[in-house]
Amino acid sequence: MMQSSQHIAFLGIGLMGSRMVTRLLQAGFKVGVWNRTVSACDALVAQGAHRLDLQQLDDYAVIMLCLADDTAVEQVIDQCLPYLTLHHTISDFSSLSVQKTLSLAQMVQQKGAIWVDAPVSGGVQGAEQGQLVVFAGGDLHCIEGLMPCFAPLAQRVTRMGTVGSGQATKICNQLIVASTSALIAEAVALARVAGVDTSMLADALGGGFADSRPLQILAPRMASYSFEPLQWKVATLYKDLGHALQLADTHKLTLTVASRAYQHMQQHVQHYAQADLSTLILAVEDQ
Repeated sequence: MMQSSQHIAFLGIGLMGSRMVTRLLQAGFKVGVWNRTVSACDALVAQGAHRLDLQQLDDYAVIMLCLADDTAVEQVIDQCLPYLTLHHTISDFSSLSVQKTLSLAQMVQQKGAIWVDAPVSGGVQGAEQGQLVVFAGGDLHCIEGLMPCFAPLAQRVTRMGTVGSGQATKICNQLIVASTSALIAEAVALARVAGVDTSMLADALGGGFADSRPLQILAPRMASYSFEPLQWKVATLYKDLGHALQLADTHKLTLTVASRAYQHMQQHVQHYAQADLSTLILAVEDQ
């Protein structure tokens, strides 16, 4: 069957994926949706998405992935492999280890398909507003060909190099976010015990050297113990910090601050894996 670049198969309908599909539908793309938990697709089907069976992948030129981790992506790719051809381009928005990305890219390339690692930053809010930033790794011309598909999703797409470089960039991004978030929790806790009105902290620091989007999002939520709605899962940042340490170890590099942040989050994730990152304030104050 003739494929169209306007036809996108989107696999993984979670916090990010559901919002990204909505943006694609609103932009006029024909989107087939698939998720291991089938009911997760119901709301998008009601918006006009097609409920996808992986055997129908031949109808879609572009396959987008937005899944939880290395294992989830590998399992889904294993199911897709029998149906992949040289007409397919896979754009993986998931946050994976570089090693797994290179392995999966090699697998799909043996079927003639093209792999682009395209992890994103911007969180749920960025996905809802189409203001994500994409770190792309892969062939330049292929990434340029995907730009119309990226347009409803992202404010910026940067090609960082060959396959794997997008994931390496996302790992650096997450290293900064996770480590900074741990420090924000400590700052809010310290301000509280020192008698500061912590509800004013984010505004007071705004525009200074300590300011950042994580500060402006997390500090008010930590100050008021408001952990909903979910923005960043503790488990996700914990996983990504592990990828950072793994990548650094491969290159014989010691990441002292990231190692301490990982140890700190390792205890917290045992009870708050699916909770918002702002719950880190509880870990600090419990100590």
